Amino acid sequence: MKLILSRKGFDSAAGGVPSPILPDGRLLALPIPDAASTIRYGDITVDGTSLDSLVTPLTRGRIRADDGAHLDPDLGAGMLPRAPGWRPLFGQSGQAQGHLRNQGVGAGDLFLFFGLFRRIERHGTTWRWVPGTRPCHLIWGWLQIDSILPVDEARSPAYAWAHYHPHFRRGADPNNALYLARQRLALPGLDAPLPGAGTFPRAAPERQLTAPDAERVSQWHLPAWCYPQGNRPPLSYHANRQRWRRHADHAELTAAARGQEFVLDGEAYPEALPWAGELIRHRAG
Repeated sequence: MKLILSRKGFDSAAGGVPSPILPDGRLLALPIPDAASTIRYGDITVDGTSLDSLVTPLTRGRIRADDGAHLDPDLGAGMLPRAPGWRPLFGQSGQAQGHLRNQGVGAGDLFLFFGLFRRIERHGTTWRWVPGTRPCHLIWGWLQIDSILPVDEARSPAYAWAHYHPHFRRGADPNNALYLARQRLALPGLDAPLPGAGTFPRAAPERQLTAPDAERVSQWHLPAWCYPQGNRPPLSYHANRQRWRRHADHAELTAAARGQEFVLDGEAYPEALPWAGELIRHRAG
């Protein structure tokens, strides 16, 4: 089994700003803009909050309610009206899909989605970034793969429930794929019945990748077992050992600025999937 750290949501390149951490600690991962998508920011709600009520003030009006949103991964049933049979899913294509295929990612493997976040606060009748705070990379969701389906095969009526997804707006492409979620999580050492996909409701220190005192968001503070000791293959895109530094109680990594998916081999790192399972088990934190 493999663990995949997948970069998704707003950042300085896609969207132009971080996703928000609300005053009560809630995370709202903003889907990136997509002019071809039939989903609008005004269509999406999270815990009763319409995304356009946040995305418009935080982007100073650059992105509005009727702009297209690339809702991917789509992990929450309540975010949109759903057709019968809906289940959480994630789409990938192009070079990133090629990387996942070359890494042998398949059924049973686990995505942990991370993105760039920063705290916000009320300012009069609108929202603003909390002065003096800095953005950081946080893990905000997960999806364990049940099956992988080429989008060209999923255009049939059997998958009508998925046809809203932004990856169906693309032309024929054998490298355009959907990752469908398991109903229930199945990980080593995890007995609790947990959903196969979902989001972490609030920010928590154990799900923050950026080191607390880091000057750059790409300076990560990881569990000590992440260090690629000996002949263990490192996290993909991070083969350069100069990116890594070993400490007694943690590993330090200068994360790659490019690349959407970073893959870790669970056989070489047996601690990886139990660690991820514990994060999900304590997701209310």
